[in-house]
Amino acid sequence: MQVKAAILIAVQEPLVVDDVELAEPKRGEVLVRLAASGLCHADLHAMTGDRPRPLPAVIGHEGAGVVEAIGEGVARRRVGDHVICSWAPNCGHCFFCDQEQSILCEALTAASPTGVLFDGTPRMSRHGQPVYHFTMVSSHAEYCVVPEGAAVPIPKEMPLDRACLIGCGVMTGRGAAGATLSSGQAPARRAHQYALIARRHQRRLCPVAAGDVARALVTFR
Repeated sequence: MQVKAAILIAVQEPLVVDDVELAEPKRGEVLVRLAASGLCHADLHAMTGDRPRPLPAVIGHEGAGVVEAIGEGVARRRVGDHVICSWAPNCGHCFFCDQEQSILCEALTAASPTGVLFDGTPRMSRHGQPVYHFTMVSSHAEYCVVPEGAAVPIPKEMPLDRACLIGCGVMTGRGAAGATLSSGQAPARRAHQYALIARRHQRRLCPVAAGDVARALVTFR
C-alpha cells in the first residue's frame, strides 16, 4: 500500500513528505494506522547526523494509532485495538530477555540500529529502493508496520494525540525519576538541579518550547 510519510533522505537536509510503499505485516507484526506522532530530540539527532542511521528512513518513534491488520501468528493484538508504538519491543527468549532485562534484547539491539525489523528487512520502499525504519517504529507517517510487542494496547477513551507522548517522552521521564529516587538523593534537590540544567540549555536541548508541545504534534488526517 502507498502511504504518505516524512522521509529523511540525507542528514542536514529537510524532511521530504512523499509516498512510500508499505508492505503488509509479516509473521508476528501488526499494521498501525497512526493518528498522531510526537516530536522527540532523538529525531533531531538523526536529522543532524549526531545519531547515524541508514538512510533514507522514515523517522519518528512516539506514535499512537489503531491496529488495522495483523500478520500470521499474532495472538495478543486485534484489529481495532488502540495502541502506543514502542521503540523497545523484544524477542522474549534471548539471554537478556530471560534475565528480565528486555531493554537489552539481543534481537532489538541487532535490528534497530540497522533500520530493519526482527527478520532483518524493512517494510518500506520508494522508487524500488529500501526505506529504513527508525527505532522499529517510523511514526512520522500515515501507517507503520511494527512487531506485535511494539504495539502496546491502551484504553480507547484515551486521546491518541496525548497517548503518543507516552511512547518515549513520558516513559523516559518516568525512568529518570525512578533512577533518581533509587539513587538515594533527595528528590527535591535533584529536581531543582534538572530544572536549572533544562533552563540553561533549553534552546539546545529541545527544538520547541515546552509550552508548544501540543502544536508540535505531527498529525496525519
